[in-house]
Amino acid sequence: MPTPRPLTDPVVTVCFAPGEDADWFAASEKVNDLLHADGTPARRYHVRHRPLIGWLTRWCGYHLLDATRRFGAITMAAGGRKSRLDLTGTAAKTATEAARRWRAWNSHINATTKPAHPWEHYLAQHHADPATVSPDEARRRFEQQPRVLAMLAHSFDPYELPVYQAGEATYVGLYWRVALIGDALITTDGRLLMPASDSVADRFRFLNEACAYVRSLRPTARLCAVAIA
Repeated sequence: MPTPRPLTDPVVTVCFAPGEDADWFAASEKVNDLLHADGTPARRYHVRHRPLIGWLTRWCGYHLLDATRRFGAITMAAGGRKSRLDLTGTAAKTATEAARRWRAWNSHINATTKPAHPWEHYLAQHHADPATVSPDEARRRFEQQPRVLAMLAHSFDPYELPVYQAGEATYVGLYWRVALIGDALITTDGRLLMPASDSVADRFRFLNEACAYVRSLRPTARLCAVAIA
């Protein structure tokens, strides 16, 4: 059964409680305990450089996890103290890239093809009558739609069709939230937050809850993004 395939490995954001070891080993242990999976650090956060003092901190990796440098200055990290991570900048850069993708889709696909049914429509047909609509038949019906064919021809992910068709604000809103949270979040008290299903609505519910949770953490809280292969 075909399913949406992410462009990158799934990412889990780990939040550490005050006084807890907040290094890469501790983050990987939490992911392994709750998801039974191994992962690697995901450098997805831009690093904040404050005025004046930023001229010093841009060269220092303290309170950061798996930081990377450009021309000697620290630019990205897999995590660290919340106050050192530029969460606003991370979201803004992703929003700009997402808006550019949606506008390209709008020009090449939306302006030239009629709206199409999303994959979930044909998946429901398969579940309702599996003897008549096999998985291959459901996929054939989905992919024979002119809009889906055009998306495949232009290298857009057709399984993202519902988000594209929902408009630019919805598409961009999904992606800046994903940039901050990823696909799951482990809270400081060890709870695992995930979408209830693959539907866009459930993903938004999870991301809104997770973003609110991260926003509520103190500036001294520590985060780490883990990519699961």
